[in-house]
Amino acid sequence: MSESTIKLYHFAPSSPSRGALLAARVIGVPVDVIILDLFKKEQLNESFIKINPQHCVPTLDDNGFVIWESRAIACYLADKYGKDDTLYPKDLQRRAMVNQRLYFDSSFLYPKIRAICYPIIFEGATEIKDKLKDDLNNTLNFLNQFLDANMWVAGDNVTIADTAITASMTALREVGWDFTSYPNIQRWLKDCATLPGYEENLEGAKAFGALVKKNLKQ
Repeated sequence: MSESTIKLYHFAPSSPSRGALLAARVIGVPVDVIILDLFKKEQLNESFIKINPQHCVPTLDDNGFVIWESRAIACYLADKYGKDDTLYPKDLQRRAMVNQRLYFDSSFLYPKIRAICYPIIFEGATEIKDKLKDDLNNTLNFLNQFLDANMWVAGDNVTIADTAITASMTALREVGWDFTSYPNIQRWLKDCATLPGYEENLEGAKAFGALVKKNLKQ
């Protein structure tokens, strides 16, 4: 397999996009990263719409097999290219736990981060509404509880649930969110800094955080 056979269409400030790329780095599968600047509407290029009519990132093209949605990409890469099943267990109960955490990120955690940040980036909002802040803090309480008995979000070893949630949480940290009430999350984030590709992820998270802080009333 040559490095150019797997293409990942990517935009670094996007947390889901970084989650897919971080998963690829942790799995150890080489991907050819193709940058699409969403602010320049490059995702609307005719050539990309032919690949993905939903024109979103991340999008994976593995020798003509095309799939999008960050966590679906991570599952596919782990199943196909993982050196073993540690990152995405084949045991049904352990896999179900990883899936639950992935769905927690996709349907619960990331949407609440997005609900706060996107109006600030794109709609001229300059403040965070108390209700949105409370909703997100309540969600962080759940994540902190997940980490009470586990070193990682879905058990005692790293899984693709950690790569997904790392992408979301590093973006939130770079926005300047206060994590002092969540000691387990603080500890886990320090551990995540050891993941392959973490620094690359952090660069994109910092870019996202800068976009939010630029418009946020201090």
